[in-house]
Formats: sequence, C-alpha cells, structure tokens
Amino acid sequence: MNSRLKPLLAALAVLVPLATPSFAQTLRWSAAGDVISYDPNAQVDSFTQSVQHMVFDPLVRRNKDLALEPALATSWEIVEPTRWRFKLRQGVKFHEGQPFTADDVVATILREIDPGSRNRENLPEVIDAKKVDDFTVDIILKGPYPLLLNDLAAVYIMSKPWMEEHQALKPGNASTGVVTYASNHANGTGPFKLVSYEPDSKSVFTVNKDWWDKPQHNLTEVVFRPIASAATRVAALLSGEVDLIAPVPLQDIDRVANTAGLKVVENPSLRVILLSFNWKPELHAMPGKPNPLLDVRVRQALWDAVDLQTIQKRLMRGKSRVTGTLVAPPVTGYDKSVDAPPAYDPAKAKALLAEAGYPNGFKVNLNCTNDRYIADEQICLALASMWAKIGVEANASVESKTTFFPKSDQGAFDIYMFGWASLPPMDGFSVLQSLLATNDGSFGGSNTSGLSNAKIDELAHAAAVELDETKRVSLLKEAFKIAHDQVLYLPLHQQPVAWAMTDKLDMPQFADEYVRPWFAHMK
Repeated sequence: MNSRLKPLLAALAVLVPLATPSFAQTLRWSAAGDVISYDPNAQVDSFTQSVQHMVFDPLVRRNKDLALEPALATSWEIVEPTRWRFKLRQGVKFHEGQPFTADDVVATILREIDPGSRNRENLPEVIDAKKVDDFTVDIILKGPYPLLLNDLAAVYIMSKPWMEEHQALKPGNASTGVVTYASNHANGTGPFKLVSYEPDSKSVFTVNKDWWDKPQHNLTEVVFRPIASAATRVAALLSGEVDLIAPVPLQDIDRVANTAGLKVVENPSLRVILLSFNWKPELHAMPGKPNPLLDVRVRQALWDAVDLQTIQKRLMRGKSRVTGTLVAPPVTGYDKSVDAPPAYDPAKAKALLAEAGYPNGFKVNLNCTNDRYIADEQICLALASMWAKIGVEANASVESKTTFFPKSDQGAFDIYMFGWASLPPMDGFSVLQSLLATNDGSFGGSNTSGLSNAKIDELAHAAAVELDETKRVSLLKEAFKIAHDQVLYLPLHQQPVAWAMTDKLDMPQFADEYVRPWFAHMK
C-alpha cells in the first residue's frame, strides 16, 4: 500500500464514527400514558392505536388530509351487496421477512371479529373473510353497509405465520386479562419496526427501510417515553430530553410557546369528553337500593349542576368547546339544533332531584383517568365539588388508564369520564353503534354499563344498512336527539389538540389526535 495513503485511511477511520450521528435523526416524544398493549385487538384506546399505526398498515388508511386512500389494498369493488373484493399490494414484506399475502388478511379479519377481541366492534357488520387467490380477498358482510372502508382504516394487518409461530392467532384482550405474544411484540408492514418495549418506560422504533411506501420523513429512529407527571414531561421538553410532547398541559402552553427553540401547535380535536352512567338496578356506592340514575330527572339534574363554562375557562384555559351533543361538528351526523348544553342552574337541579324522590341527594362513585385526557383529574374533582352543592355525594377516584379501562369495560363504575372521537370511521355511526346501541356481542361494544333503548337500537340497525346518505344521516341525528333529551350520556366539551415541540421538528397535527411520525421532518 502507498505509504502516503495509510495515514489518510487512518484519519478517515477516526472521522467516520464522528460524522455518522449527524445523519441519524431520532424523534423522542412523550405523552402522559403508555400504550395499553401492542396487540391490535386487545383494546379500543385510540392513543394506543396511534402508536401501533407506526408498526402496522391497514388495507386502507388516512392520508395527510385524513381522507381515505389505498394502503395494503390497491383497489376494491362491491361484487354483491354483502361481498367486497380487495386486490392486495404485491411485493410487501413484514418486518421479520414474511411475505404479505391474502392469508394474512383473512387471519387478521377473523382475529378482529373473534368473540374474544376487545375491538371487534370496529368491524360491526363483517362476518367472514375469504381468500380468492394469493392477492385477492373477499370480505363478507351481514348486509349492505356504507362504512366498511372507514372501519378498515383501523384494522392493522398481522402476519399469519408469525401468529401461528407464537400461538397468537386468537386475540389478546386487556379488559379480560388475556395476554398473547403480540401483547409485548409487534411484526407489521408499517413505516417503523418495534425494536424494544419496556412497559411504562420506553418503546424504541427503527425505520423500516423496506417499507412499500415512499417515506415522507427523514427519521432513523423514534423513541417514545410515557411520563405521567405533567411537570416532569414539560421539564423534559424544556431541557431537550424529548422533542415532542402530545398533548402539552394547557397551563404550560404560554410558557412553552415563549421559550426560545420551542413551539406550540393547536387545533380543534374530534374528541368529545363525556360522562357515562351505570344503567344497572343498583349503584356500586349504594348496594341494595334502587339506582337513582335510571330516572331521567336525576341525570338532567346532574347535567344542570355542572358549571360547564367554569370548566372551560379555568380548567381548560379557554381552549375547549362546550358541547351538548356526542359528536364534534366535523363528524357526520352532527346536529347543531341538539348541540345545546343546559345553563348552570343548581336550584333547578335540586328541584329535579326532589321531584325524583331524592331531596337530600344520594351517593355515587365517580371514576376518571389521570393520564388520558386533558385535565382529566382536575375535571373529575371539580365535578364532585359541583354535585356536592346539590346534595349528591360523589366519591371521586382517579387512576391510570391501564387499570381504568379494563374496569370500565367490566361495568365496575357508577359514573365515569371518557372521550370519544368517533374513530375509526370518523362518522357518527361510531357513537350510535358502539356507545348507544345495546351491547349484544356485535353492537354496543363500548356500551358496558347496561344502557338499552329500543328506539336507539332500531335506529342503529337501520343506519347500519342504509345506503342513502341523506336518510342515514337523518337516522343518526334522530338518535343523537334522543340521547340529548334523555341524557343517555352527559357531554362536557370538545377537547383541543395542543402539541409542544422543538422548532427543529416539522410535524403535522391531526384532528384525530394521532401522532404520525412518517410525516415528520427533523432539521
């Protein structure tokens, strides 16, 4: 070797390792809570599904404008009213190397609609899937159904050979405690690979260089850290430990926005924060006594006693939108005429309670998360204080979403707070089918407190097969008017989306609150 070349090569050997990190773009982001499970069928938490979407692709997906577009399916047609045929993308591989075929789609659909799947409600009208050839699948419906593509946007395709290898063909279920290999491991076809998962600590993802789509990001790695404390989470952003927190606590928005090198992005969310009632004969707080919540006058009194404007101004810092209905304005089925919350009137509330036979109030358990929604713990405590003024003794209890949601699914609460963004279809039918309809194993999958209304059920089943859009929307609106007039749920507000991030990060924000790093660009 040329004697003059040796020193040059030695110098390059030193310089290359030093230069490499400048090409590595790691996105470090944080939220209040962790994913519930990496098993796509174990839960209905949209935050968890957002993180999973980094790893998994659906047949159809939401684009940058949240419109539906092809993903693992390239085209589709309605062969007959109850049979949709999907042509699949060829040449796709799962992260561990398995080729993507029709067998994977069939196995995924059957897993999704399995009676043990927690999110089987995401495909309410699907009864089967059939392989036509290696890259063609038929999905079989109970009847004509207009929202199949919307629903499929949240059905993440898993590898059948991988599931077979790890005895995971049957779904996990966080609510019933069923754990599979897929609960802590993931093998999808999506833009990022799950490298490691430490529950309640950290998830590390690396970029999938073999992704079938053309990447619109410049990342090489994503590290997600759940940080329960709002103060600690903000401090991590301010110190440069993380690049993004989603959401940013409302009380810290101005401070972060005025900090050099940081920025805040705010937009309206689709998510409506609600209170759900126990519809069973007895309350957990008053065993052996009739349930006062079964009387519409009591439910109306509770609504009249909530000072929604104070919650909006003080706890939500003026960022939320007070609502009287169950869906946000952009969602199909929204009806401005029923978006009318009552004025704060504790005197009227007391009169209604007396009329219903509870002049001295009653006891009730009130349960909320402390790491899922914006200001959820503070709102919970405020509600208990407001109800105390009308004689209702609400025992407020807060906990992490990882333990809260399994309990709510089991009907363990009297009144509890939750949010609904009408996902995955981004259509009012999501509320009607999942929350308002009777839980019968197909409909009412998130109606776990015993609500059952014959007229609502009639409307839900009619809307499921109504192909005339005008008539279908009319059915949705009729159901939401009943829900409003009967106070079947107590809506509080439409919460905002507020993210804080380094100004070196370009990250589009979405009304469904999903974090989509495949659109991120780090400077």
